[in-house]
Amino acid sequence: MLAPFAIVLILSAAFLHASWNALLRGGADRAQTMLMINVTIGLAGAAMMAFAGLPSAASAVYVLASGTIHLIYNALLVRMYRSGDLGETYPIARGSSPALVALGGSLFAGEWMPPINSIGIGLVCIGIFMLASARARSLRAMNLPWSLATGVSIAAYTVVDGIGVRVSGNWVAFTGGMFACFLVVPLWYLARGRRAMFAIPMAEAGKAAGGGLIALAAYGAIIWAMQANPMGAVSALRETSVVFAALLGAIFLKERLTGLRIAACCIIAAGAVCVGWRF
Repeated sequence: MLAPFAIVLILSAAFLHASWNALLRGGADRAQTMLMINVTIGLAGAAMMAFAGLPSAASAVYVLASGTIHLIYNALLVRMYRSGDLGETYPIARGSSPALVALGGSLFAGEWMPPINSIGIGLVCIGIFMLASARARSLRAMNLPWSLATGVSIAAYTVVDGIGVRVSGNWVAFTGGMFACFLVVPLWYLARGRRAMFAIPMAEAGKAAGGGLIALAAYGAIIWAMQANPMGAVSALRETSVVFAALLGAIFLKERLTGLRIAACCIIAAGAVCVGWRF
């Protein structure tokens, strides 16, 4: 179903994605951290367009739609992390998206997958929700409304990008155009005279900028993979990032691992094998 190189690339992107979410969750001021991430990604996107050219006219509507949904996603992400641990909220947000992406790919791109791959997506979703419930202190701690809303936004931009990159003819230009939309946030702050938001300590700014570059590399790899691979399968493999998030949360954020969480990670791994199964 997926080429071996694509599987390795997507799993690498999953690790990178979990890493930048850990950076955001561990930031002193998450709104400021996200702002610096947006600046970094936006400037990098503009540089990509300077190198590869503007997105094609056929993909312009997808670029704008994706950029808008990503901005909504970023705002939801900041709100989600205000009252939830990485290990509680991140799995719910990521776990609710693969099935939605698979459905969107089937409805809008005619991507009907073999049963073994569909089972794999289901296992990934089940394992991810197990991971969230195993860690949760309470339903309130899981921050369900914001976590699920974040998951819907993830599914929406994934489907839009999957279709958009296929009509673009140039994945670098498409990705650059979408990422350049992230500059809307810092420009909005400047237009409203909120320059204090940019007064972030150098150490925090450097960490946030690093997170932005990591996020760009992680999702750029996913967009490349969606050119020739089913969106649902790519999304499910990407969401194995929750396993990396659990490990990073335990190592760097002192979030506790349990036997149930380890079992959930094994189910996710089994699902990933089914998703990548080739006949």
